[in-house]
Amino acid sequence: MAKKIDEQKLAEAYNHALALEKAGSFELAAEAYRRVLALDPDDHGGACVRLAAMGYGDTPDKAPDAYIETLFDQHADDFEDILVERLGYCVPLMIRQRFQTLETGPFYRMLDLGCGTGLAGGALRDMVDDITGLDISENMVRIAHEKDLYETLYVAEVEDFLDDNDEEAFDLVVAADVLPYLGRLEPMFFGVAENMVEGGIFAFSSETLPDTVLGEKPFMVGPHQRFAHARNYIEERLEATGFDLVEITDINVRFENGEPTPGYLVIARYQGS
Repeated sequence: MAKKIDEQKLAEAYNHALALEKAGSFELAAEAYRRVLALDPDDHGGACVRLAAMGYGDTPDKAPDAYIETLFDQHADDFEDILVERLGYCVPLMIRQRFQTLETGPFYRMLDLGCGTGLAGGALRDMVDDITGLDISENMVRIAHEKDLYETLYVAEVEDFLDDNDEEAFDLVVAADVLPYLGRLEPMFFGVAENMVEGGIFAFSSETLPDTVLGEKPFMVGPHQRFAHARNYIEERLEATGFDLVEITDINVRFENGEPTPGYLVIARYQGS
């Protein structure tokens, strides 16, 4: 039987750790975040990601499911105002523009991974006959459902869905703003390949950091608690899972504290295993 979490004690411990981190007392903050993890092993607050960002913990393969679900459930109602209006996020529209320039599409079946409130569904609706969306956040899926953009919607974790899905394959898979919450890309890329028709298109965005920061690392947690990936790692993983790179474009994913967040917009074609 799962141990019941003392919500008040956990909140106090997390707020204490966060205050130490913001004050620049990273060693003390790391000790405090470890106490948070002892109280909440599922890590609803993303303590392991914060430890990695500070350089006081191992880089996880991905952000904890409980953390992602909690984060986006809490911000679902103001998600678009924050991401689009305040942070200048427009990756779904960038994907649409690249498809138009490349004369790619129309498509028959699209899978929108991490669909959120339906930004990619809205941007690409007229280019696709049938759209399936999924997100780990039930509140996000609720808002997407209200827009009537998707034929099918699921509340599911990306890698689990790709592993379990046995329905008809897709000729377009989109993952806008999903990689910043994943470190190791092999599970998702293999899962996408297994759910895609030969010749299908895989379009996604990622964030990155300067080589002076990333060094030889394929990925790491950046200063804003999101994963950054090296370009060569993305390209190697695509090739290993049967994709040919159509193009990779340098983009500004969003603004963070007024500063641009560099990243990549990637379009690849599945050539089969």
